[in-house]
Amino acid sequence: MGLLTIGAFAKASRLSPKALRLYDELGLLSPARVDPVSSYRLYAPEQLDQARLVAWLRRLGMPLARIEHILTLSTVAAAREVRVYWAQVEADTAARRDLATFLIDHLSWKDSAMSPTAIPLEIRYAALSDTGLVRENNQDTVHAGARLLAVADGFGPQGAPASAAAVNALKRLETDHVPAGGLLDVLAEAIEQAEQAVHGLAGTGPSSEEVGTTLTAMFWTGSQLALVHVGDSRVYLLRAGQLFQITQDHTMVQSMVDEGRLSPEEAASHPQRSLLVRALGSGADTTHDMRLHDAQRDDRYLLCSDGLSSVVPAQNIRRVLAEIGEPEQAVRELIALANGAGGPDNVSCVIADVTEPRQEP
Repeated sequence: MGLLTIGAFAKASRLSPKALRLYDELGLLSPARVDPVSSYRLYAPEQLDQARLVAWLRRLGMPLARIEHILTLSTVAAAREVRVYWAQVEADTAARRDLATFLIDHLSWKDSAMSPTAIPLEIRYAALSDTGLVRENNQDTVHAGARLLAVADGFGPQGAPASAAAVNALKRLETDHVPAGGLLDVLAEAIEQAEQAVHGLAGTGPSSEEVGTTLTAMFWTGSQLALVHVGDSRVYLLRAGQLFQITQDHTMVQSMVDEGRLSPEEAASHPQRSLLVRALGSGADTTHDMRLHDAQRDDRYLLCSDGLSSVVPAQNIRRVLAEIGEPEQAVRELIALANGAGGPDNVSCVIADVTEPRQEP
């Protein structure tokens, strides 16, 4: 078969002539020959596979620069690169889906006041942080109040000030009036202030690029919990005896699990399981997750740093949450379990129980 005209090649490759001309100009897919008289572009039949791959990658929404890189790879490496790209697309889509769900719930609030027949709810809470058995200093910060629950796990030479700055930036939510209609804006502003506070510290430190913190917080509205999360601290929910992890770790290893490159069992013992891909700090990806959770009576929430979740199995966490009624006793037992497993890191826990208000005597 001889060379194909641009029209015939476009039809065979499912790329438009306009796209082919653009890809030629970019050096992405050059014709086999350009007629010196007519300037018509002519393509070789063996270029069809490459052109069809470009067409399919464009349908995935892949940027042209990334497609150009893929075309230089072997088929095995190209497949791996497409897998990595699509995992990122799915992660970004999940983040947008969470935000869409948040917005739908947020905009569905007609009135912040509860109906006369609704049962009022409140939270009982306790928080505790411990240095552990290996680290010299505690870089975690915890907070538990009637409206705000938070855990931050700092890292770098100023990790402790970074985690404290992030949590302190949210504390005004305890006292400020937050109308239901303004919840999203208030939370976004608070997170922005937390980012700025951590960045300010990073700019003054001797190793500014290494200073940062995770931040996982829940704001109690009276019937819902608004969650803000970045990093690898976690939130668990114990409901009807079942334990659910309701946050996603923002770590390199979790990304590899999402991409199918590691199993959850392999991830649990991976030497880089604490390597963050999102955090608050200079140069970090500060993209955070936001969600709303409808609270139910007898729900129990646990916020914890990875000093607990990385060494204490989920079934042991569930047992403590299910069997120990008082939040303060439960947080002490969880920290004891972490230290009993070697206490390799700072460990922090916040427990909040959703209950009916206690009756005054």
